Amino acid sequence: MNLCRFLRLATKRERAELASACNDSVSYLYQLAGRHRYASPHLATRIEQISRKVAADRSGSLELVPRESLVRHPEIFVGLMLD
Repeated sequence: MNLCRFLRLATKRERAELASACNDSVSYLYQLAGRHRYASPHLATRIEQISRKVAADRSGSLELVPRESLVRHPEIFVGLMLD
């Protein structure tokens, strides 16, 4: 699931939880989702971890956002184990 779809399906509280856990704002997450900005590898990994947690709490309608979809050069994650 990409970040744009995740944000569209998430509740206001879930979007705020994701933003605060990443030390960013919801509007910055929308910039990432719209591909106006790209996440750092650290931020992309954090978004993946938190989105996994939020999706598990929701049980079904949300999925995790893969970190490769958030960075400009996804090949930096090749060979790295999932945290």
